[in-house]
Amino acid sequence: MKKSKKLIMEIVAVLLGIAYLSPFYIMIVNSFKNRAQMYENVLSLPSKLDFQYYISAMSKMNFLNSFLNSLFIAVVSIGFIVVFASMTAWMLVRTKHVISKIIFFTFVATMLIPFQALMMPLMQVMGAISRNTFLQMLNSRFGLIYMYIGFGSSMAVFLFHGFIKGIPLSLEEAATLDGCNKWYIFWKIIFPILKPTTVTVIILDLIWIWNDFLLPSLVLSDKALRTIPLSTFYFFGEFTIQWNLAMAGLVLTVIPVIIFYIFAQKYIIKGVTAGAVK
Repeated sequence: MKKSKKLIMEIVAVLLGIAYLSPFYIMIVNSFKNRAQMYENVLSLPSKLDFQYYISAMSKMNFLNSFLNSLFIAVVSIGFIVVFASMTAWMLVRTKHVISKIIFFTFVATMLIPFQALMMPLMQVMGAISRNTFLQMLNSRFGLIYMYIGFGSSMAVFLFHGFIKGIPLSLEEAATLDGCNKWYIFWKIIFPILKPTTVTVIILDLIWIWNDFLLPSLVLSDKALRTIPLSTFYFFGEFTIQWNLAMAGLVLTVIPVIIFYIFAQKYIIKGVTAGAVK
């Protein structure tokens, strides 16, 4: 009975895995086909591995420029999120005051607010800032980075907060007795211990920022500032869709994230569990 139940579960798991991976299979095999082959059979393997569509896709979407834009925005945004969120979470954990709890639960509550409910007021506020100050918040990489920092800090504070609660206070007390100030204690003692959660935050935010289309589409209008998802979008025209080029562009989009994920995946479960349970 147990063996048959286990076999059924394994079959279900395999079927779910196939269903999950099927969009990736369709995307990859059709990136090597011309239009006629795609319309003939979407699921069939390509007759030959022709990389001309990848070359055409890279040229049309200005891949190098889009890649550098996405990389710059993601790296700078994640860097600020990690630094600010870890320092904030540390102070909230170590400050035993009701205001600290209120601030923490405010961060958690903001995670429940959907972006779609905020996007129009957000654009109006950022437009007003751009018109009335010297800060260029719209059609600007730094304006987009500023917004990513705001939207990404809540989850990061939540994860760091849970992990820091499990760090013994005695470590910091011993360092204080040795004459260390708070700056030294955080960067030399606390922050290195946060490595699993830090990598988890980096991975989750990288996947989110790298693949995000909605916020960049609202903020960036200049062609030279387009991120990879924005560049890929323009394969889908008003009257025609270049499916093979779009598939090749999508493959190029996901490859960097997959490579990064493969090298850092061991930290995800550990970091998320620590942040949610401790």
